[in-house]
Amino acid sequence: MSQAKKSLGAKTIAFPVPAWAIGTYDAEGKPNVMTAAWSGICCSRPPCMAVSLRQATSTYGNMVARQAFTISIPSENHVREIDHIGVVSGRDVDKFAALGLTAARAEHVDAPYIEEFPVIIECKVLHTIEIGLHTQFIGEILDVKVDEAVLDDKGQPDAGKVKPVVFSPGDRAYHGLGEFLGQAFSIGREK
Repeated sequence: MSQAKKSLGAKTIAFPVPAWAIGTYDAEGKPNVMTAAWSGICCSRPPCMAVSLRQATSTYGNMVARQAFTISIPSENHVREIDHIGVVSGRDVDKFAALGLTAARAEHVDAPYIEEFPVIIECKVLHTIEIGLHTQFIGEILDVKVDEAVLDDKGQPDAGKVKPVVFSPGDRAYHGLGEFLGQAFSIGREK
């Protein structure tokens, strides 16, 4: 029996939404990161990520100027850091110093990443699309770096080991991932 659905109107509610740190350098070469939830994979070939930012952020200006960014994906044990990165401005605070995090220089793009986070994605900006309040930056993935401790036996990142942080826009809360449910492109064949 189906349950009735309640209309919430036009809102930015979807699950899951990432809680990622977007890394850029400013005009003087100072590293900065900001938390971005309006992000995700947007193309397979070439491999691309999309990140949507407001013009008011320091990261927006840095991305326009440098045409590069990184995505540092935190694990659950860095939830306080990812929140702090999102609530203070890089114009006022050196977020790396304040949190005791290491700003590592990306190998393939002109942007920093957070060494302590387990998954890093290096992107060069391919397209910029003005949407409304946000501008979407589409970046081609030039490299993905992953801590060996979170790789599975096939050398791929294991979500259960990464333990990424996800954001819930409706209640403005962070969550971890739930339990393993089954192998994709396989469990549906059992029906």
